[in-house]
Amino acid sequence: MLRNAARLLSQAAPAAEQAAGKSWWKLGAATLAAGTAGLAAASSIALADEAEHGLHPPSYPWPHEGFFSAYDHRSIRRGFQVYTQVCATCHSMDLIHYRDLVGVCYTEEEAKELASNIEVTDGPNDEGEMFERPGKLSDKLPAPYMNEEHARYANGGAYPPDLSLITKARHNGQNYVFSLLLGYREPPAGISVREGLHYNPYFPGGAIAMPKMLNDGGVEYDDGTPATEAQQAKDVVSYLSWAAEPEADERKLMGAKWIAVLSLVFLTTVYYKRWKWAPLKSRRIVVDVVN
Repeated sequence: MLRNAARLLSQAAPAAEQAAGKSWWKLGAATLAAGTAGLAAASSIALADEAEHGLHPPSYPWPHEGFFSAYDHRSIRRGFQVYTQVCATCHSMDLIHYRDLVGVCYTEEEAKELASNIEVTDGPNDEGEMFERPGKLSDKLPAPYMNEEHARYANGGAYPPDLSLITKARHNGQNYVFSLLLGYREPPAGISVREGLHYNPYFPGGAIAMPKMLNDGGVEYDDGTPATEAQQAKDVVSYLSWAAEPEADERKLMGAKWIAVLSLVFLTTVYYKRWKWAPLKSRRIVVDVVN
């Protein structure tokens, strides 16, 4: 009987091993299939999110982002030139006045000369009529359109946003604007863009009404810097960053002063504490229990 049981077990062992091998193979195949399906689903979700919100821009080392770093005022001046010669044809900056440029990228005389080149409708005069006058430091930068309806009519229904706070109004604003300006390209296979729009993967939806505006040599800088496409994009982003936070340098300087003062107060407090309490903590108390 024992010999028969042993013989049956020896015959059943290969079958069990074969069945176990098949089950492990099926389990591995099912796991691989599930993982592949998960990756495909994640990829499709990422692609859908990219199509809806635009390609996430890379991070660039902006020189003014450090705690003790200040704006590059020469870059701001060049960026203002890019704005006035390129961007101002469609975009306004209602929060910036010519006086804001004084001491930042222009002297007072230079800013006055810039302002005098525009005509401003003012009034009424003594006769109750509006009149045209040369611009002054207190005037805003001129807007290209009279109102939103005028802007939409001139741009096929698209409304060019005001750029005063654009780097704060967009997520990852500086990198987004820089990538958007340099991100124009031909649409990939399978993607069609309707007439009047331009493919840019960094723009939500991938189709933007604004055409490619920056080209090598499109602007002639006053300081002789080569006006490459990337240089223009960097400079105009520096200018827009300053326009959104013109108090940033002063805020950083004030923060550094406060840190220095508070550090001095902290050290003085520690010294006074040790000076005041050291005699008390180091004294020796003797208790005479006899008397």
